[in-house]
Amino acid sequence: MDTLVSLFDQLHAVNPAELFAAGGTSFALIAAAEIGDKSQLVCMTLASRHRPAPVLWGAIAAFMLLNTLAVVFGAAIANWLPDYAVAASVALLFAAFGLHALLNGGDDDDDNQAVAEKSGHGIFITTFLLITVAEFGDKTQLAVVAFSSTAQPLAVWLGSTLALSFTSALGVLAGRTVLQRIPLSLLHKASGLIFLALSATAGYKTYLSLAEAGLIQPL
Repeated sequence: MDTLVSLFDQLHAVNPAELFAAGGTSFALIAAAEIGDKSQLVCMTLASRHRPAPVLWGAIAAFMLLNTLAVVFGAAIANWLPDYAVAASVALLFAAFGLHALLNGGDDDDDNQAVAEKSGHGIFITTFLLITVAEFGDKTQLAVVAFSSTAQPLAVWLGSTLALSFTSALGVLAGRTVLQRIPLSLLHKASGLIFLALSATAGYKTYLSLAEAGLIQPL
C-alpha cells in the first residue's frame, strides 16, 4: 500500500525533463534489446495467419500488464532497500545484461525457436497469453524493474511500453523481410553498450550513496 501511495505522489511531482530523459533512455534500451527477440517472433508468427490488429493490441495489453508489475516491484524495492544496495544491485544486473548482449549478439537459441499457437482462444487472448508467458521474468522485464528502482517509474513505464509496442508493431506490420535487412547482432551489441553505460552510472550512484551514508570515505 505504501508503494502505491509513493507512486501516486510521484505522479503529482513529475519533472518533464526527467520524464523525457528517463523515458527516452528506457525506450532506446528496451527497443534495441527486443528487436528480433521471441516476443517479436510471436507477433510475426500470429500476424502471418491472422488479422494484424488483434495481434498488435494483444501484445500491447500484455506489455502494459508486465511493465506495470515490473515498475511497481521496482518502486517497492527502492522503498525497502537502502539507496546504495539498490544502486549496487542495478549496476551488477545491468553489467551482466550488457556483457551477455555483447558476447552473444543475436545468436540466442531461444529467440530462434518456432512459436506454437494456442488453440481455443480468440487471437487477442492468444497473443496476450503467449506474450505474457514468454516475457514474464525475461531480461527486459528485469531491466524495467531495475531501472524503475533508480529512475522516475512513470517515465520508465512509458518508455518501455512504447518501445515494446514499437517492436511488436514492427513484427506485425513489417515482417521478417525488413528484419532480415537489419543487423540484429549490431542492435543487440548497442543494447549491451547502453546496459554497460547504465551500469557505470549506477555504480557511481552506489559510491555516492555509500559516501553519504558514511560507509566509505569520499575521494
